[in-house]
Amino acid sequence: QVQLVESGGGLVQAGGSLRLSCAASGRTFSSYAMGWFRQAPGNEREFVAAISRSGGMTVYADTVKGRFTISRDNAKNTVYLQMNSLKPEDTAVYYCAATQTLVTSWYRRMAVYDYWGQGTQVTVSS
Repeated sequence: QVQLVESGGGLVQAGGSLRLSCAASGRTFSSYAMGWFRQAPGNEREFVAAISRSGGMTVYADTVKGRFTISRDNAKNTVYLQMNSLKPEDTAVYYCAATQTLVTSWYRRMAVYDYWGQGTQVTVSS
């Protein structure tokens, strides 16, 4: 079993930056691909970014491509989401999630993720 704890959320002005972290428990972190999702009030949870087990492959939603960067440190059991040029529409609760799927084309699908964190709030003011 994997436990995930997000941190790094907060309030930032439009154009600013935040870095989210997701710390994972257990010794098998490197066997999981990791994803970030977000959910704004009244909206469905949506895919943001994902990274393969080794970190060699990343996938982004079109809405964040070029502004957000996902990375991981397997020695620290941590995945990061660097968010730059933030916009008010990025306001949401951000969740990290872990999946053992080997099908990289499935990274955008919530259903393939086995473990989820509790979320961290990101608020971008205009």
